This record gives sequence, C-alpha cells and structure tokens, in this order.
Amino acid sequence: MSDKLERLDRLPLRTNLRGLSPYGAPQLDVPVLLNVNENTHGVPVDVQAAITEAVAAAATGLNRYPDREFTELRQALAEYLGHGLAPENIWAANGSNEVLQQVLQAFGGPGRKALGFPPTYSMYPLLASGTDTEYVRGFRAADYGLDAASAAAQVRDTAANIVFLCSPNNPTGTGLTLDVVEAVYNAGEASQAIVIVDEAYHEFAHDNTPSALTLLPGRERLIVSRTMSKAFALAGARLGYMAAAPEVTDAIRLVRLPYHLSAITQATALAALNHREALMADVEDIKIQRDRIVTELLRMGLKPSVSDSNYVFFGGLDNPHEVWQGLLDAGVLIRDVGIPGHLRVTAGTEKETTVFLEALESLLHGPAAPHA
Repeated sequence: MSDKLERLDRLPLRTNLRGLSPYGAPQLDVPVLLNVNENTHGVPVDVQAAITEAVAAAATGLNRYPDREFTELRQALAEYLGHGLAPENIWAANGSNEVLQQVLQAFGGPGRKALGFPPTYSMYPLLASGTDTEYVRGFRAADYGLDAASAAAQVRDTAANIVFLCSPNNPTGTGLTLDVVEAVYNAGEASQAIVIVDEAYHEFAHDNTPSALTLLPGRERLIVSRTMSKAFALAGARLGYMAAAPEVTDAIRLVRLPYHLSAITQATALAALNHREALMADVEDIKIQRDRIVTELLRMGLKPSVSDSNYVFFGGLDNPHEVWQGLLDAGVLIRDVGIPGHLRVTAGTEKETTVFLEALESLLHGPAAPHA
C-alpha cells in the first residue's frame, strides 16, 4: 500500500468508501486528445463573444447571490427541449453528474438500491457510494446490448429503487429503444423505482432517433438527464440538466445546496442556448467524423459498434493496451476502458480523425507505402 493510501486509511472514512478510487481519465499533454468525449471543435468565435458579453454583464452583480431558481435558464432549457415541457419540469446543476448526485440524495441512501447495466458510465457506482446507496450490477447481452425483457426482469428481481439507463450508452455508444425504457418503468412499479435515462450524448444520435423525453407525460418516476458539456462544447462551464415531473424537481430542491448555480454559469449557458444553431452545426460535422471512423475501422478489419454518440467503441484487438500505447507514442490519446479486446475513441475534427486513423492503420498493418 502506498504512503498516500496508508494515510487515507488512517482517517475515519465511511466503510463503503474504503478502497475506492476517484473517477478520472488520464490527463496527458499530447497533440490529439480523443479520450474523454469532449467536443473537440471548441466554441465558435461568435458564441465566444456572446458568452463574454453575458459574463461581463453578470459580473456587475457578483456581490449579490444568483437567482436561486435560475428561472430564465429553466425557461430556455424547456424551450430547447420542446415536447411540451415547462420550466417547472426542468432542473439544472453543475454538470449532469451533480444532477444525478442530487437524484440519489433525494431518492437513494441507506437501505436503497441503484441498478446499472455495465459496461456503462463508471460514475454511477461512485455516485451510489457517495450517497450510501447500494449499487447493483446488472448484465447485458454478449454484444453489450440491452433488451426490454432482460432489463425488466432484472429490475423486478433486484427490486431496485433507482435504475440507470444510459442512452447512448457509455462506453459502447449504442442507444436504447423506447420499449426498453417503458418496460423498465413498468417493472419498477412494485419498488416505486426512479428510472433515469441518461441522454448526455443524445444530440449526436442518428436522425429520427427518439428521445425518452417523449415518454415523460404520465410517468412521474421517469427522469431524462442531459448536459451542455458535449453538443454545446461547454465541458469547462459545467452545466447539466434534467427533465421530469414537477414533483421530482421539487424533491431535488430538498437536497440542493443554496445558490448552487453561479451567475456566471447561468449567463454562459443562456448565451450558448441563444446561439445553438452555430453549435449544432459543429455537431453535424462531428457526426460525419464519427461515421467516417466506423467506416475506416471496418475497412481495417476491426469491429466498431454502431454509435449514436460522439465516440466509437471498437473491438477486434488482440492487444488493446499495446495499441493504446502505440497511439499515445504517436501523439494520440484515446481511452482504454478496460474491456478485453476493445478501445474507445472520440470523434475529433477532420484533421484529428485523420491523424488517429493513419496512426492506427500504421500500428495494425505497418506504415503505408510511399506514393510513386
């Protein structure tokens, strides 16, 4: 045990937190960063200017607490999501992780269980531990899919109080069909399970892919969470949000910290929402690069999953960690998610994607022959 772990172990830490490691991906200084599913396109210049102007205006009142109910932002988010949603259906926090944490604070806790279906977003068990909620690991099919019958049976068998459905799923990138969400919701009736559909990457889904937002009417235990970190290129601003029945957002108010969303965060998010057309144009470009990666990986003889996200999960590797290291040595950082035979890569700009694909092909098949 390292000295750092020994010192930590001497503290009166809660029992269920002992031995855990904090969430985190490698943060390395390399030319091409494609490991944490950020929007690699950055914020367009005109949107930067709008954000700067909005933040400057907000700075004149920083001696006062911000709007505790972030009323204008909730209105803007409801308008963006559509589906007949109103401000009372919307809640926001510092990243979707804080939204999920607040849901667990309100509906989880000692004696309650949260069900997830790994491989999936690795923060779910950490959020459960942080709120003293038991995390139950369900299972997926061999191809990492999740069908309605299997998911519903697992909800009934575990009598889960909270269910995490990640769609598109991280790290596999595959979206869920709405029949899975409906089946899970119905199966959770006996345990009054809160069903969270984590749609952090939904804006990158293929055209006409339905959102669980369509299922919200009449389902007071259903929550759909989103983020502005990905499609809106605001990972550094930290703004996540959710849509749910008004009574759910009222429940979250019982556990939120006072004035938890700063005036600067609110101003930034509003400016981005007001200029979403420019940001969504970059989303379309990212989708082109994602599909290009899938096509090229297939050509290389690898096995990429169909992706509704801004990343591609791919298998067919005998030595994934060696490939990961070889790419790193070539200046490209992607994600080793710890699944045998697989790696995950974020869709970058056209130039970044080209660097990744050429480096990968060189590792798998040797350097390309020079042109005559």
